[in-house]
Amino acid sequence: MPKTESKKPVRTKATPYDVAEHLRTPEEMAAYLDAWLEEAPDDAAGIARALGDIARAKGMSQVAKEAGLSRESLYRALSAEGNPSFATVLKVAKALGFRLHASAL
Repeated sequence: MPKTESKKPVRTKATPYDVAEHLRTPEEMAAYLDAWLEEAPDDAAGIARALGDIARAKGMSQVAKEAGLSRESLYRALSAEGNPSFATVLKVAKALGFRLHASAL
């Protein structure tokens, strides 16, 4: 019976996917938020996280300054565990250059 060679498994290095690294233009950022609003309109935590992704893409410190918030409180509000007030959402949207609007269902 021939001897089989023992092959070592090939190890690959995986890095976490960060959507913020791929949001480069205001149009891409708006489309990303719009997709969240369209696909999961009742997922307040997901929409807050999407705003957080966009804020990180734009620069959290800059967004926090423009929104009149501390960077730490903005990170906390837009995290998976966060629950931002509507006032905070409005401030962040304005700082990101977004205008909220309504449409009939």
